[in-house]
Amino acid sequence: MRKLIITALLLLSPGILLAAGAGPHLEKADIDLHDQGSLQRGAKYFVNYCMGCHSLQYMRYNRLAKDLDIDEVTLRETLLFGEAKPGDLMENAMRPEDALAWFGVAVPDLTLVTRWRSPDWVYTYLKSFYVDPTRPYGVNNVVFPAVGMPHGLSDLQGIQEPVMGHDAAGAPVVTGVRLVKQGRLSPQEYDAMVRDITAFLTYAGEPIQLERQRLGLYVLLFLGFLFIIAYLMKKEFWKDVH
Repeated sequence: MRKLIITALLLLSPGILLAAGAGPHLEKADIDLHDQGSLQRGAKYFVNYCMGCHSLQYMRYNRLAKDLDIDEVTLRETLLFGEAKPGDLMENAMRPEDALAWFGVAVPDLTLVTRWRSPDWVYTYLKSFYVDPTRPYGVNNVVFPAVGMPHGLSDLQGIQEPVMGHDAAGAPVVTGVRLVKQGRLSPQEYDAMVRDITAFLTYAGEPIQLERQRLGLYVLLFLGFLFIIAYLMKKEFWKDVH
């Protein structure tokens, strides 16, 4: 019994730590996977701004086009570059050895990033870069301190400075960011763009998600009907038992 209690506590401890509020505040991404327009824009933004370094190595272009209702002409004109073909996996052109030389770490594939981190984390991360002269690329991030990548969307968002605060021990920490120089997009336009990218990455992490939810409803309805039949059968079988 003691071993069972200890095992249960170990399994529950990560959830307890998360519930305690550790880590930075995450903004709600408020994405809608039914919004095809948002997913299409997110795919375009990801290919144009993120795929120079990151990949979606478990996703094929033609699967994306089918799911997001993108015709082949549009796919070739807006999402395929170089020698990429519709049936290819969405891999980037950066070699792993180049990534190690330039960034010091292997650049992660982002197919499952929202399943690993959550959509809210990705949305907040893309909005939380700030100027930090001590970092190799001159920027840092509130939700990912000591981030090793440059801010690839800085020309769109603009320049942000850190907002300082103190932790429970009284040590200075970065608690937020403040926009000091606007980029090519307004804050509202940049937020919408980041939301579209987050929605697309959430779709890429589980393309079957909406279909799974639809089928799950039918399964629950079937189980409910089966329960009623089983209950009525049980009453019939036991009606003469006293």
